Amino acid sequence: MGASLSRSQLRRLYDRTGRWQDILSFYSGPAFDALCTRPDWGAVQSMVELGCGTGRLAERLLRTHLSDEAHYLGLDLSGRMVAIAQDRLSSFRSRARVRQTDGRLSVDLEAGSQDCVMATYVLDLLSASDIQAFLSEAHRVLRSWGRLVVAGLTWGDTPVTRLVSSIWKGLHARWSTWVGGCRPVDVRRFLGEAQWDIRHHEVVRAWGVPSAVLIAEPR
Repeated sequence: MGASLSRSQLRRLYDRTGRWQDILSFYSGPAFDALCTRPDWGAVQSMVELGCGTGRLAERLLRTHLSDEAHYLGLDLSGRMVAIAQDRLSSFRSRARVRQTDGRLSVDLEAGSQDCVMATYVLDLLSASDIQAFLSEAHRVLRSWGRLVVAGLTWGDTPVTRLVSSIWKGLHARWSTWVGGCRPVDVRRFLGEAQWDIRHHEVVRAWGVPSAVLIAEPR
């Protein structure tokens, strides 16, 4: 999969880019649109997001998809991102919290306490072992009927997107910070059939960049 940036490198990178992430992530829009239309967000009462970034997606969900009783917890490694997300979600202060983490993939939540665990454009930053660690923790904290919701860079499925994802992989291998530490990943290969039931998977495209939207339920 190629070398991933260290936690300290990722923190510095995203502290530096700050609000620019909303502009730089030009390829995430269609994935967010697809993600918002799939799960039954109205039934979600508790959710945690790993790598909440600027809080752009959380604000959209809280404003238009989640019920007024739903509670959201956003976690991020970057102090700059946490500050931006806290400001963005300030109008939802009674039911939305954002905290900075030290980069560990364990969360201080009880087993079986969450309706939804979400990570968008985060697993494509992580090493294979860290992806497995995240999925194990997500499985632990989700209720039996809960949902894992993931979006991120993936491999292309058309001539143009195959070319783009191949170029992206090459850039990541040589100049990882140029692509924000991200590279194409097929998350499905990390979801063991004994632990997860994949409910939905699709590839969406923006400017030739392919992203996967995946929803899975713990077994």
